[in-house]
Amino acid sequence: MANTRTILPLPMEDTLRPAPSPPMLRAVGVDKRFPGGVEALAGAALEVPTGETLALVGESGSGKTTLLRTFNRTVEPDSGEVSVDGRPVAESDPVELRRRIGYVPQNGGLIPHWTVGDNVELVPRLRRWPAKRRRRRAAEMLDLVGLDPAEFRNRYPRLLSGGQRQRVALARALAGEPPVVLLDEPFGALDALTRLRVRDVFKRIQSTIALTVLLVTHDLDEALDLADRVAVMKEGRVLQRAAPAELLGQPAHPYVEELLALRRGRR
Repeated sequence: MANTRTILPLPMEDTLRPAPSPPMLRAVGVDKRFPGGVEALAGAALEVPTGETLALVGESGSGKTTLLRTFNRTVEPDSGEVSVDGRPVAESDPVELRRRIGYVPQNGGLIPHWTVGDNVELVPRLRRWPAKRRRRRAAEMLDLVGLDPAEFRNRYPRLLSGGQRQRVALARALAGEPPVVLLDEPFGALDALTRLRVRDVFKRIQSTIALTVLLVTHDLDEALDLADRVAVMKEGRVLQRAAPAELLGQPAHPYVEELLALRRGRR
C-alpha cells in the first residue's frame, strides 16, 4: 500500500494575530518656526506606546516643550503629523482634545482665586460630571498625591507650599480620567528635597493608574529615574529614543555622549 500522509493547512498566524495598536502619542516630520525665524522643531519624530512614560531631555531651546505642546494643540505645527491614540490631532476640536489630556505646565497653572477643590474639579466640571462624582474624584486624587482632602480642599493656592501646589496640579491633571498626561518640567521650580518628594508622589501615581505620560525635563537623572524611555532632543530633532539602560550603554549620537559625560562629571 502506498504511503499516505495527511497534509494539514498551515496555521494562519498572520491573520489570527490581532493587529498591533498604534502608539498613544505619535509625531512624524513635525516642523515649527516661530515669528522672527526661530526654528523650534525641524522634522521631529516621536512615539510613546500606550502605558509608557517617555521623558524628553535636552538643553534649553532644543524644542522639548514645543513638541510636547503639539499634542494638545497649544502649539500648531507648520507641517508634519501629530496624533493621539491613532487620530491626528488636527482633526480634533482643540477644546475637547485638551479636556481628554491631562496637562501640568511649568508653574502648575492653578487658578489663584479658586480653592484647591475647585481647581481639581475643573475638567470634571467642564465635562459636566454630577457634583457628587466630581467631589468624590477630587478627594480620591488629592489623597493619591498625598494631600488630605479634609485639610486641603478649601485652601487657596497662595496658602500652599511650592511642592503642595505641584501636587494639586498633578491631581487636577488626573481628575478627568485622561489616558494621556503631558508634564512640562513639573518639578523644575522646586528645591532639591521637595523635588525628590514630589517625584516619589509621581512614582506612586505611575504604579496606581494606567497612564501614557510625556514628561519634559532638563534633568537627565530625573528622566532616567522616572521614564520607561528617554528621548534626547537638540535643535528641534529627536536624536535618540531608548530605554535608560540602552541610552547609558549605547549612546547613538555625539551629543548624547556629551550629555552622559556631563552627568558623570556632576556625580
